[in-house]
Amino acid sequence: MVNLKNKKVPLLPLRGLLVYPTMVLHLDVGRDKSVNALEKSMVEDHYIFLTSQKEVSTEDPTETDIFPIGTLTKVKQMLKLPNGTIRVLVEGICRGEIVNFYDEDDYFAVTLKTYEDDEEQDAEIEALMRSALQYFEQYIKLSKKISAETYATVSDIEEPGRMADIITSHLPLKIKEKQDILAIIDVKERLHQVISLIHNEKEVLHLEKKIGQRVKRSMERTQKEYYLREQMKAIQKELGDKEGKTGEVEDLKSRVEKAGMPKNVYDVALKELDRYEKIPASSAESSVIRTYIDWLLALPWQKATDDKIDVSRAERILDEEHYGLEKVKERVLEFLAVQMLTNSLKGPILCLAGPPGVGKTSLARSIAESMNRNFVRASLGGVRDESEIRGHRRTYVGAMPGRIIQGMKKAGTINPVFLLDEIDKMSNDFRGDPSAALLEVLDPEQNFNFSDHYIEEPYDLSKVMFIATANSLATIPGPLRDRMEIIQLSGYTEEEKLHIAKDHLLHKQLKEHGLEKGKMQIRDDAMIKLIRYYTREAGVRSLERQIAKLCRKAAKIIVTGDRKRIVFTENNIEEFLGKPMYRYGQAELEDQVGVATGLAYTTVGGDTLSIEVSLSPGKGKLVLTGKLGDVMKESAQAAFSYIRSRAEELHIDPDFHEKNDIHIHVPEGAVPKDGPSAGITMATALISALTGRPVHKEVGMTGEITLRGRVLPIGGLKEKSLSAHRAGLKKILLPRDNEKDLEDIPDSVKKDLTFVLVSHLDEVLKHALREDSK
Repeated sequence: MVNLKNKKVPLLPLRGLLVYPTMVLHLDVGRDKSVNALEKSMVEDHYIFLTSQKEVSTEDPTETDIFPIGTLTKVKQMLKLPNGTIRVLVEGICRGEIVNFYDEDDYFAVTLKTYEDDEEQDAEIEALMRSALQYFEQYIKLSKKISAETYATVSDIEEPGRMADIITSHLPLKIKEKQDILAIIDVKERLHQVISLIHNEKEVLHLEKKIGQRVKRSMERTQKEYYLREQMKAIQKELGDKEGKTGEVEDLKSRVEKAGMPKNVYDVALKELDRYEKIPASSAESSVIRTYIDWLLALPWQKATDDKIDVSRAERILDEEHYGLEKVKERVLEFLAVQMLTNSLKGPILCLAGPPGVGKTSLARSIAESMNRNFVRASLGGVRDESEIRGHRRTYVGAMPGRIIQGMKKAGTINPVFLLDEIDKMSNDFRGDPSAALLEVLDPEQNFNFSDHYIEEPYDLSKVMFIATANSLATIPGPLRDRMEIIQLSGYTEEEKLHIAKDHLLHKQLKEHGLEKGKMQIRDDAMIKLIRYYTREAGVRSLERQIAKLCRKAAKIIVTGDRKRIVFTENNIEEFLGKPMYRYGQAELEDQVGVATGLAYTTVGGDTLSIEVSLSPGKGKLVLTGKLGDVMKESAQAAFSYIRSRAEELHIDPDFHEKNDIHIHVPEGAVPKDGPSAGITMATALISALTGRPVHKEVGMTGEITLRGRVLPIGGLKEKSLSAHRAGLKKILLPRDNEKDLEDIPDSVKKDLTFVLVSHLDEVLKHALREDSK
């Protein structure tokens, strides 16, 4: 029994090392305080206290940096090495616990409370020792890092405490775990803890073994595959590699790795590639899989263009490429400004609606240019099959993706401007409804995982800017129209057409026909004559065709050598284009009874509509001709009923419907006509015929009528005003509720037209009918 009560013992802190009682160990000591502690120990009774540091990296430990329980040892031998360190041989004696800690400037010293193991044995300790030995033996067999001699040495130990310490010293434990064993004074508890540690280490070794076997099998399989592939390559090389796929598969695999696909798509691509490699090249399935892999590789998964949203630059581009359309340009610039602030495209999907030839498609192209994005266009006119949008399933022969995925492949980036052209021209049949398939595409809350039947895996469309175009909103289904913000593009005025022709169309046609600027000129008066007498449209397509016709005439004259330069004027234009195709000026040459001029809105812009009424003796039969639709027939019936109810006030024979047959005719009978804005025109023509009062030839009118004579609002006022202006009318009667739409009318039209707001048919008759009768 060692008695060091109240005796100061030198302290040596250990780094990454722990000494148990009865252990004999070599230590290398280099720190100054540790060396001084050793020298102090050698001078006195050779006792020194060893305890481990909590952190190995601590260079100058204090009382808090070391464990309070360590091992009291005796220095057996000390040797100074050439590098200045001291190698010392120590032997562990017993456990010790620090009572007091002293910093003696040049070394540390402590007073200790020592503990020696109780060596009395009972049946439980005997059982614990046997279990510990048994587990240790099993551990040695699994580990193969501890020699059999070590087991023999441990099995000869009769002291239970010493056995626990020696076994622990041979286990690959962390210092903290070894310290926990050192801190256990009770022998039984220590043996229990050692058995638990050996059991855990055994489990770890089992897992290591399993992992090792798995890795070995994987290595063997990989080596086998490599060997077989090398053999296959050699055979294919000998055969001239006529049907070899190895090189092709390797190339495809490297392309799949670089494609940046999402994890689920990447896994599918590798799976299909594996199938492709195993299927013979002569099999039909081989080409199907190869096409599918090519589509996956062709689609953009990550590649994107950097948005350069500069509102002033966008405004400059729009102004350069499009004349007029101020409200449309303003809305587009607002849209771009919001994108610039939010850096997000989750917002309205624009739908440009208006007549043909007003620049819807070119406007979308300009938006793409102003944002520095790729532009792609998909025409939906005539599409009646759902698979045109969603693609065909791969089980069908000749299957391919839908228009959306095809467009994304063509765009080459995940954030293009995607134009869905003629969205109102889609139809449906037994093969499905393509407009319903577009609902997912045009919904920012859904299109981040758009599903194409051919690709099968979700594709992200959320970064795409969709723009749709339409001539008529009436044929677009309600749910699809609800997903889009409608921007109306009206027709152009005569002044706007002149500017567009001079600034855009003429330059384009001169370039296309190989004419230098100085070789051909169209004067303004000739251009106005072109617009008035050779075209009648909302847009400028027919005007561009007439300019192209003049360019062809000029090219022929110049090539044949008749003239080196040609100028088209108002006087010589008929010589090249023939007689005028349309009449410009008054809609009617004189005031007539029973003839009223109405204003109509069509998908190609506005138009004037002459409505004629004739009376003949009969029994009150009402005849409607001119290929009228149901709405216009109902308007005629409503006008007829109103006149019957107000016959006396209108100075009409109350029995007119019993004595006369009434025939209402709208010329151009082969052209279908329908719409809810001809009511007051029919009523005016009918009253004119029944009273004999002529209708003013320069007056046009639009509005629906009720049975009580109220005038209801209409749509398309700008287009109707432009058509009235083209026809040479001077006054337009329109519903009072349409007053808000007057601000959309161009100033050049307002200057030549007088707009009269009416709310009742009496006001219409006051402005439309002359007082005298013929």
